[in-house]
Amino acid sequence: MFSFARALSLFATTSILIACSPGPQTETRHAALEAAVAGEHRTESFVARDRYRNPVETLNFFEVEPHMTVVEIWPGGGWYTEILAPYLSESGKLYAAHFPADHSREMYRNSRARFEEKIAGHAVYENVIVTGFAPGSEHGIAPSGSADRVLTFRNLHNWYMQEGGNGLEAAFEAFYAALKPGGILGIVDHELPEHRPDEDMANSGYMKKSWAIAFAEAAGFEFVAESAVNANPRDTADYPGGVWTLPPTLRHGDEDRERYETIGESNRFTLKFRKPEA
Repeated sequence: MFSFARALSLFATTSILIACSPGPQTETRHAALEAAVAGEHRTESFVARDRYRNPVETLNFFEVEPHMTVVEIWPGGGWYTEILAPYLSESGKLYAAHFPADHSREMYRNSRARFEEKIAGHAVYENVIVTGFAPGSEHGIAPSGSADRVLTFRNLHNWYMQEGGNGLEAAFEAFYAALKPGGILGIVDHELPEHRPDEDMANSGYMKKSWAIAFAEAAGFEFVAESAVNANPRDTADYPGGVWTLPPTLRHGDEDRERYETIGESNRFTLKFRKPEA
């Protein structure tokens, strides 16, 4: 015999199970991301950095989905590109906003050339679109309002050291323009403790989290959340050679190498912002 009370009880139990269990889409997303991280195409020295950079946790925090249009800012040698390219290959799109091909710095031109050679050498990168980015001069990172995610890893300090506050303002304006309303900006960078003088950001490679938040909000972004996934309490951020004293650069060579390798890579803030809905 049908019982209305029994039906309500079953419905409530089922609802709880659904709410508490990951759905098939989430499980598929996790599996696709883990497969990208485990891909045989990845560079061995890059894989060795996974334990410091936590790509699965970081990209999950930024809510990156396989169907999305993602812009990776200044990918350098392609550490995150090696993961994002296969992850987005079937139904998404990846813009790699590298250094401009005609940048005045030879080091930057060479870096872009090596990156383009890298992605031309493996089918996993066939859908990567390379664009150029330089704060204040070249902002065509992706078509306006097209991106679901803009991600930048360990770059804010570069723009600040090169162009000061103007560089940061220009960068955040470019990110805002590229994102769709509701799109997310994800930032990871070396964190300078807030009690330290602002002047320490000039050449140390470290940035204050409060500055990153302030410049993002000034550009119109809404602060969503932060994660400690890339935090490293062993990092004191007070080395004579700046953040490059630590791995993987190890600026001082064998001098105190064991100490710096024990510390590991830098302490990093991981911040998530949203472009407001239209």
